[in-house]
Amino acid sequence: MHLSIEPSILYFGTPVILVSTLNEDRTLNIAPMSSAWWLGWNCMLGLGSSSQTTKNLTREKECVLNLPSVAQVDAVDLLAKLTGADPVPPHKVAMGYRHARNKLQLSGLTASESELVGALRIDQCPIQLEAVLETAHPFGNGSAQRPGCWAFEVRIVRAHIEEELIVNGTRNHIDPDKWRPLIMSFCRFYGLSDEVHRSTLAETSLRVAKFSDHACR
Repeated sequence: MHLSIEPSILYFGTPVILVSTLNEDRTLNIAPMSSAWWLGWNCMLGLGSSSQTTKNLTREKECVLNLPSVAQVDAVDLLAKLTGADPVPPHKVAMGYRHARNKLQLSGLTASESELVGALRIDQCPIQLEAVLETAHPFGNGSAQRPGCWAFEVRIVRAHIEEELIVNGTRNHIDPDKWRPLIMSFCRFYGLSDEVHRSTLAETSLRVAKFSDHACR
């Protein structure tokens, strides 16, 4: 039997991302988030209007989407209630956030130069996606009739993948059996279970990847 309820949050489960952006003084900001989805080489990011990442992405028009695995959960959790915004927005103060200027050092993570964007890549994340901003759309209700959130469409311009994740015998296909993304579901951290059913879409994708590898040789 289904019940009609009003859930406190609608957060059914998406991969965690550490978004790297440059602050106005060219220092690095890292923000964990999970309101994201991909289609092709474009990605939609949902971010709060008052977040430092929103300000940086709007100004710099580029970022790096670093995808942590379950192995980086401690660092992600440490970053969860740190913000680069100063002063800290009132609603985040109420939630226990505090300002931190050097999130990278506090998290114990390290970073390397990107190839096509200014923001750094997080070394420990097995997947690092350099991206540029395509469009931005306000949505949601904030204070004083202002939008509470922004939807950013970014385009991936360079993908860096840990070699161990690549399907044997291919150059451009990530093995889902080896990739262990960190999942946020109802504000709690989860990993993946084993595959539950064969996918005909995956078989098509692998054939395309092998064809592309052969064509590039």
